[in-house]
Amino acid sequence: MVSVGLHALVSRNHKGCDSTEQPTAWENQTNNHWVRKRTMGRKTSKKHAGVNTDHTVESVSGGNADDNNRSHKDKKTTHVPQTSFLRKQIDPETAKYFAEIANAIEGTEIDPEERSVICGNALEETRGKEAELATDYIISHTLQTLLEGCSLDHLCSFLQSCAKSFSHIAADRSGSHVVETALKSLSFHLQDNENHSLIEHALKKICKAIVVNPVDIMCNCHGSHVLRSLLCLFKGVPLEEFHSTKSSVGLAERLNLKALHAKDNVSLQSVQIFPSLLKKFVSEMLNAASEDISKLQMNQYSSLVLQTVLKLLAGNEQELLHLIRVLLGSSAGSANAGNLLEGITIRNILRLVEETAYSHLMEAILEFAPETLYNELLTKVFRKSLFRMSSHHCANFVVQALASHAKSQDHMDLIWEELGTKFRDLFEMGKSGVVVSVLAATQRLHSNEHECCQAIATAVCTGDEFPKCIVPRILFLENFFCSRDKSNWSWPHGTKIHVVGSLILQSIFRLPSELIQVYVTSITSLEEHHVLEASKDPSGSRVIESFLNSNISGKQKRKLVAKLRGHFGELSVHPFGSFTVEKCFTASNLNLRETIVSEMLPLQPELSKSKQGPYLLRKLDIDGFARQPDQWKSRQASQQSALKEFYATFGPKETKSFEKEESFLADTVSKSKPGKLKDIRKEIETTLASAKTSNTPFLAHQVSKKVKRSKDEKKRHRKDGESESKRKKIKV
Repeated sequence: MVSVGLHALVSRNHKGCDSTEQPTAWENQTNNHWVRKRTMGRKTSKKHAGVNTDHTVESVSGGNADDNNRSHKDKKTTHVPQTSFLRKQIDPETAKYFAEIANAIEGTEIDPEERSVICGNALEETRGKEAELATDYIISHTLQTLLEGCSLDHLCSFLQSCAKSFSHIAADRSGSHVVETALKSLSFHLQDNENHSLIEHALKKICKAIVVNPVDIMCNCHGSHVLRSLLCLFKGVPLEEFHSTKSSVGLAERLNLKALHAKDNVSLQSVQIFPSLLKKFVSEMLNAASEDISKLQMNQYSSLVLQTVLKLLAGNEQELLHLIRVLLGSSAGSANAGNLLEGITIRNILRLVEETAYSHLMEAILEFAPETLYNELLTKVFRKSLFRMSSHHCANFVVQALASHAKSQDHMDLIWEELGTKFRDLFEMGKSGVVVSVLAATQRLHSNEHECCQAIATAVCTGDEFPKCIVPRILFLENFFCSRDKSNWSWPHGTKIHVVGSLILQSIFRLPSELIQVYVTSITSLEEHHVLEASKDPSGSRVIESFLNSNISGKQKRKLVAKLRGHFGELSVHPFGSFTVEKCFTASNLNLRETIVSEMLPLQPELSKSKQGPYLLRKLDIDGFARQPDQWKSRQASQQSALKEFYATFGPKETKSFEKEESFLADTVSKSKPGKLKDIRKEIETTLASAKTSNTPFLAHQVSKKVKRSKDEKKRHRKDGESESKRKKIKV
């Protein structure tokens, strides 16, 4: 019955015309019911009217340590006036028709093929009225449902019909949702190569309409997001996936805690759906907006579009060079190598980086700029201005990007020359993000590492308290530098550990031990209750873990672990402390391991209910220790012995011989390459597992395998020799 009614509903020739009549009471009731039934998550409050709160203010360039400072202090945005667009009122008959369609297909189980036909037929009724219907708050929801369920032919037909009014629809609060739904539906059809020509034809028509006046749509909060979705479609990547990176991930990339996502662009470059269309569209869009580049530089929404373009063009050096030179305000003439920035007003760039939108854009430029252009930006534009920029609440992010994307040791030397002696000033101004970015860059490029560690230590601690006070003051960086009496400052109990201070120490403990001895002395001098408090803090526990993961001697690690004696039980059931307990166990010798497990034993029921507890119970073999302590000790000793023998045979040559009672993993993890280390660990675990079941020593397996292999080889050689002699006899 439902199918028959729907076919009758959508197959009629709808001839409603535009009218200024008001909807009837029945239609108002139906429309109100539809608003309550489906709101698509859109907010109707005045606060959010006209603003897409989920996307309009995000930055493509990743997060930064001081990002909160920038977002609130500088609100200057250039708004470009948009061409007036008067939307005609929808006639009552059309409104009634789409209300009936919505009530019929929403919440009703329909065969997918039949649903596709129904949606396609309903979309045909929108021809000539796409702009009015898509920008209607109520009917736009219905159109989204139809676009999600229709065939590719109807989808492309709808987009082509919208092309003439595309900019107006995309710039509307409701219309933007309709267009993005259509683009998202298109992306699902890209998996079939046979659909590409049909999709490309529709996209070309849309692009042709946009380049007539791209500035309006780029500078609109809704239109910019639609435009970014369209650009990502050229690469075959949905916008949500393309910009799913959180600010914390961007910060981790800059601090070497995660591989730079510029490397991930290799996968983006391999996805080439419409590469020529992307390049042509970007080129024509820039040409059409050539007289409004200054407006695009200052507008927060157009800045987001341009950042997306930069990321999509990663790997295309010529296109990137042209785009970046245009965005920097370069003259249109050709530029020679070494003079790429000729004609650019350097003072203008230095002024613009103090604006919120442009500073975000400059971060993206520095991230994706080829080395030749980066070199000129650093040497010709920003050199001798780095400290002044670091003092500014927006420009300091550009300095962070300069350090994070430095290409060589020469670049790092120039940055260090200006900022190496200014760390204390930067800490006092609250610009610790600049310091941590410089530290990460020195570590990545192996330039000025020792000097950077010394400069940080000197910035926070001098005099008689050196080096004991270094780690506590870095942990509470903001609290220390905000205190009036710094000489009498002490550990502030109950205060959260500073995130950037934690990141600084994590970076430092990844350096070679000979460069960071003052930090080792400082952290091992902490009071027991301070170590316990840090282990329960989300940022502090990361510092303890990084120290225990470092290549510092096992003796120093065990010195810190021993300070937690008597607290391993409470830490094991703590959401952050549980991770610290695992690292403590790995870094400990047999006696300390026994202490850790003994303290955790009474808390087995609580551990089994906690998030990390079941993993700790298995990893530390708590149940095995409870049942047979002596055998548990024997297994731990066997594991240590097996690991030592394994590394002595297969480990890297630079690995030092083991000291007596030294924890094996604690001293060799950081000296081995991560990739090889994972493979070695897997082999160790499988070998140890088989050794447990057969009660055979680790090396016995290796010997037995070699003996068996040698016997098999002898048999094979014997057979080969016999067969060879037979062949010779036959030949003779």
